[in-house]
Amino acid sequence: MADQIQRPINSHKAYHAHVYYEKETLAFASNLCVEAGRKFGLKVGRIHEQPVGPHPMWSCQILFGTRDFDSFVSWLDENREGLTIFIHPMTGNDLEDHTKYAYWLGDSVELNLSIFDV
Repeated sequence: MADQIQRPINSHKAYHAHVYYEKETLAFASNLCVEAGRKFGLKVGRIHEQPVGPHPMWSCQILFGTRDFDSFVSWLDENREGLTIFIHPMTGNDLEDHTKYAYWLGDSVELNLSIFDV
């Protein structure tokens, strides 16, 4: 039985959204992240042009909380234009955050979970 992708649910206090991109979509993704920060007053991380941590693609991290969850996630989904976005809570258990509580906008990508203590 294939895994079914879960739609994001606002059930934690703090989250990361990781916008994934590649060379061809770098400019669009950069603008999306900057606009997200401006529009929602969120902290936007660096634009990485290499895999970082468990993320196998170039990415940019956006931090947000329960207050912005519904409007921000909806806005991301409507404006991502085909980009994959990985959303996870920050519970203190990195492995569970990146697996059990993981949500995807677009296609899921296999993460490098070997970096977490198992």
